Amino acid sequence: MIDRRYKETIHTDNNQYEYTTVTHDENKVRIYTLKNGLKVFLAQNFDAPRIQTFIPVRTGSNNDPADNTGLAHYLEHMMFKGTSKLGTQNWEKEKELLDQISILFEEHKAEQDSEKKKEIYKKIDEVSQEASQYAIANEYDKAISSLGASGTNAHTWFDETVYKNNIPNNELEKWLKVEKDRFSEIVLRLFHTELESVYEEFNRAQDNDTRLVNYELMAALFPTHPNGQQTTLGNPEHLKNPSMKAIHKYFDEYYVPNNYAMVLVGDLDFEETIQLIDQSFGTLPYKELPKKTPIIEEPITKIVKKTVKSPTTPRVQLAWRTDSYGTREAMLADVFANILSNRGEAGLLDLHINQTQKMLWAQAFSVGLKQYGYFSIVAVPKETQTLEEATEMVLEEIELVKKGDFPDWMLPAIINDFKLQRMKGLETSEGLATTLYDTYIKGRSWEQELNEMDEYASFTKEDIVNFANDFFKENYVVVNKEKGVNERLIRVENPGITPIKINRDTQSEFLKEILSEKTEDIQPEFINYQKEITTDEIKDKKLSFVRNKYNDLAQVHFIFPFGSDNDRELGISTQLLQYLGTHDLSPEDLKKEFFKIGVSNNFKTTSNQLLISLSGLEENIEKGISLLQNWMYNVQPNQEIYQQFVGTVLENRQAMKKDKNRIMTALINYTKLGSTSRFTDVISKEELESSKAEVFTDRMKQLFKYPYQVFFYGKDFERFKGYIGQYIETASLQMPEAKQYPEPATGGNVYFTDYDMVQMEMSKIGKGNPVNPSHFGKINVFNEYFGRGLSSIVFQEIRESKSLAYSAYVSYAANAELKHPDYITTYIGTQPDKLMIAVDTMNELMNELPEVPIQFENAKNAALKQIASTRVIRNNIFFNTLNLKKLGIYHDFRKDIYEEIQSLRFEDIKQFYETEIKPVHFNTAIIGKKENLNMEAVGKMGTFTELKLEDIFGH
Repeated sequence: MIDRRYKETIHTDNNQYEYTTVTHDENKVRIYTLKNGLKVFLAQNFDAPRIQTFIPVRTGSNNDPADNTGLAHYLEHMMFKGTSKLGTQNWEKEKELLDQISILFEEHKAEQDSEKKKEIYKKIDEVSQEASQYAIANEYDKAISSLGASGTNAHTWFDETVYKNNIPNNELEKWLKVEKDRFSEIVLRLFHTELESVYEEFNRAQDNDTRLVNYELMAALFPTHPNGQQTTLGNPEHLKNPSMKAIHKYFDEYYVPNNYAMVLVGDLDFEETIQLIDQSFGTLPYKELPKKTPIIEEPITKIVKKTVKSPTTPRVQLAWRTDSYGTREAMLADVFANILSNRGEAGLLDLHINQTQKMLWAQAFSVGLKQYGYFSIVAVPKETQTLEEATEMVLEEIELVKKGDFPDWMLPAIINDFKLQRMKGLETSEGLATTLYDTYIKGRSWEQELNEMDEYASFTKEDIVNFANDFFKENYVVVNKEKGVNERLIRVENPGITPIKINRDTQSEFLKEILSEKTEDIQPEFINYQKEITTDEIKDKKLSFVRNKYNDLAQVHFIFPFGSDNDRELGISTQLLQYLGTHDLSPEDLKKEFFKIGVSNNFKTTSNQLLISLSGLEENIEKGISLLQNWMYNVQPNQEIYQQFVGTVLENRQAMKKDKNRIMTALINYTKLGSTSRFTDVISKEELESSKAEVFTDRMKQLFKYPYQVFFYGKDFERFKGYIGQYIETASLQMPEAKQYPEPATGGNVYFTDYDMVQMEMSKIGKGNPVNPSHFGKINVFNEYFGRGLSSIVFQEIRESKSLAYSAYVSYAANAELKHPDYITTYIGTQPDKLMIAVDTMNELMNELPEVPIQFENAKNAALKQIASTRVIRNNIFFNTLNLKKLGIYHDFRKDIYEEIQSLRFEDIKQFYETEIKPVHFNTAIIGKKENLNMEAVGKMGTFTELKLEDIFGH
């Protein structure tokens, strides 16, 4: 019997609100239930005067009507469109037209004749035009950004729809006013344009290889349950034939206070906060939820095989259906997954397959859902291996566990790692709030969640072996993802939506009221880095220290002031190290030893820096340093392992050439920097194959003889200083000179790479002037005002008004180092037949900076509030100083930015635009299916060049 250390207790606060806590809960979470059934989770975190907020609704795509799949997701989108008070100039007139549109959509849905459907859609478009005269686009986003909110977003999944904001704590009352308004009613304004954006999101998903496999996997795992039969994005026919009436019904049934929660974690007062929530959300009425009949899946009694095709590297995914989250079976499956893969450290797949390079990659994981869940393994074979061979290899690892053929130390080490990861997860406001909302969605108590670790710890090796033998039979789904043409892609025509009015110069009375309500400003706090960072010196090494005020975790970082520019083989050397051991420790033994003490290591090579990091419990950091240095000083070269490693590197390079996102990244790099860049300057196949392992291992053995500095984040600096000296030697080697890479001018070139996909993606990149820190305030406001975010001009025009793309932005990126240029980037991802219209729209916007005083003031105030309520904490205190030094800055530069923004006028932004952006010449990167490319239109953009994959990757 488990001794449940955590127990719920009931309390009453000074205002007679009843709440529960859980004894020994270090986060002191309070859980209230209001009279209307609303659950409220409150916890304090004083890192910054901000509050992480989530409103999780216990409904998602699993509750979609069978003839309106995707409904929960596009309802989520419509929740950002305002209400009868927010987002309208004249609700009475707008409502009449929205009612007409709703009736037309019902006719459109019912009509079977395709030509008649088009006629009805034209009528919808016409009435929508008229209705848009009264709509004000993005008023919700403007209201929320005016508070200084960040992270404004939402997501929908099987059983959840979660609304997210991180707000300054002085704006809590206004935030509640806005959220109470939008959770009181749903208004489906600007509906058909938003649905087109949702369809573009569907198109993006078609080009997403992971979703492709997952859809097939879930459909086979759950042949009757909505987990597998209703995707979150929905059936494309349902997306094209929506019902506004059905959305209203869904909202009325599920968006009720007894079916969602308020989760607030941050700098808050418990009693004041619950009063404010009760005064706003407590007035919403309780409603009975629809009765649902549980859908019970029949057991899977045979192997179910599926095949999908796409241009990417082949892989195989296996999955077994489990019981629901929190059940004994689901927890045993979770432990089992970690016996095979524990974050790439010391699981059986990690050691027997990844470490020995028998395949390109393999990983196991477990997913617990509200009803059911699944255990899964993904395996990526080498080119010489078949998917069937990959399947057999991972099944062999399962058989080992069935026989109990795994070390006794592994189970307690996994449980300790669970505890360590939970400690990391709960130390931030966002991490704790995420765990709280997830607990609510899955219908578990906070007591159950906290006691979970004791339940995990109660499992024995015998329990795991028995579970494995009972659970893993020929009762699984296997999806073979082959390389080939995906013939299931759905390609649609542009419906010809007439751009709607977005009335960006107008404000509703509700927004004016929000903006006029004054709150006491949060005063910014700028950090004194010299005061917060303690420094010392041992031998010739600088030691820096920042105190961890939160928990018993610690980090030590060895920071070398050179990187791949100084030594192009440095990154390969640190990668090879992972596959090699010492005289007395094999590489597998090293992984095990690090995992046993709960210390993880990480090597990160950038162009001008090598960072070697250790993190874990502070009491074990010295053991980690000793293990790390023993490994590096005594690493043994092994030519056979090296040749295997080279084969893996070369196969991974080929895999990159099949991945759309990697190809786009490479294409953008080529468009920006040309054929001679860090990205393309790779060690050739011939160099790798002809080299010796010693060339790379000698680098590792010599590494600590170069100059470096040490940063320690923990509690006991004196103890750290007491032992770190024995691991430091005086520098005897000088770092090599850095190679200089050209940063050529941009302009007049269009680079294209062919890829079979539904959408077309285009990015323009322009080289600006050398970085000037005195512009950082203007850059901040420009991006907020014009190019990025839900309330930016670009987003409003391209997505809200013309429904041309799901994703579109303009971003001005300041360089991280002095004497190097800034870059301006534009991006559009859309259907091929919309691309040129989108390009023309973007060009019009970029030709002359639109002046919208209301929006400018909003962007400026939002930027000020975000700076004022942000605090530099934890290890960022130190790493910020490293970044600032590259810009020649030695103080908290946020102070300068804040003061610059305070006095900023639109004329300053316009002048910045005229001198720093408008003169810039752009190159263009396009990826998509060549037959869909409008060559005449592309020709007007510049000199067209089709690039091969070898050109953009450099190999």
